[in-house]
Amino acid sequence: MTIKEAIQKLEHFCVYQDRCHDEVISKLYALKMSPEEIDTILVKLISDNFLNETRFACSFARGKHRIKHWGKIRIVNELKARHITATNINLALKEISPEEYQTTFEALSQRCWDNLRESNVLKKRKKFCDYMLRRGYESSFVYDKMKQLELA
Repeated sequence: MTIKEAIQKLEHFCVYQDRCHDEVISKLYALKMSPEEIDTILVKLISDNFLNETRFACSFARGKHRIKHWGKIRIVNELKARHITATNINLALKEISPEEYQTTFEALSQRCWDNLRESNVLKKRKKFCDYMLRRGYESSFVYDKMKQLELA
């Protein structure tokens, strides 16, 4: 495959959905490109604004929070796994307003608590906390909400 064909293919790949550098590099290795060609293609994609790490981080954070209802901890960990810089991670977290974050947390925790069919209170607490922590919400939020829901 020539560099021009690879650039065209990667432009379509990046237009379809925002991509991070790691995803693009993996795709180029899958296309059997050499490291020099990969560097050339990456420079071209970045200069033409097909590849933008800040834009990727922001859209990733917004999407995962609004669609999958992930908390900030999970979003940060997933972005770090994709080798996104701390600056971009902080910018991405600012995309989620505190009001929206709180509303999502409240709705998700209430739904989770109501759906747990566990007669043993300790097991119900554990399942609730495990679920909310796995979703990436802060432990202080989760434990406070658990106590509040238990009393209700």
